[in-house]
Amino acid sequence: MKLTDDITLRVAKLSGIRLTEPETAAMTRDLGAIVGYFDILNELDTAGVEPRAHILPLVNRWREDVVTPSSDRDELIANAPARRDGYVAAPKTFEGGGSS
Repeated sequence: MKLTDDITLRVAKLSGIRLTEPETAAMTRDLGAIVGYFDILNELDTAGVEPRAHILPLVNRWREDVVTPSSDRDELIANAPARRDGYVAAPKTFEGGGSS
C-alpha cells in the first residue's frame, strides 16, 4: 500500500495531531516504511499455521475470595505529610469550578 500525504493527514486528524508540511512529508515517509514491513509478512507461507489471538497460552488463575482485615485507617493517615479531618490533605491542582 502506498501511503500519501492525504492518508497521513487523515490519520493525524484522527489522532488529534497537527502536522506542518515538512512534518507531513516526514511522517508519510516513516509510516510508509512501517507499513512496508507488514508487506513482508504477506510473503510468508502460513499454510498449516493455526490462527491465534495471543502468542502465549493464557490461563485464568482463580483463587478463593477470602475476607481479611484491612489496615488501620489512623495508622495509614499518620504516614501522610498533611492531614485534615481524617483525610490526606493535598494542594489544589486547578482553580475554578467549570470545565474548559
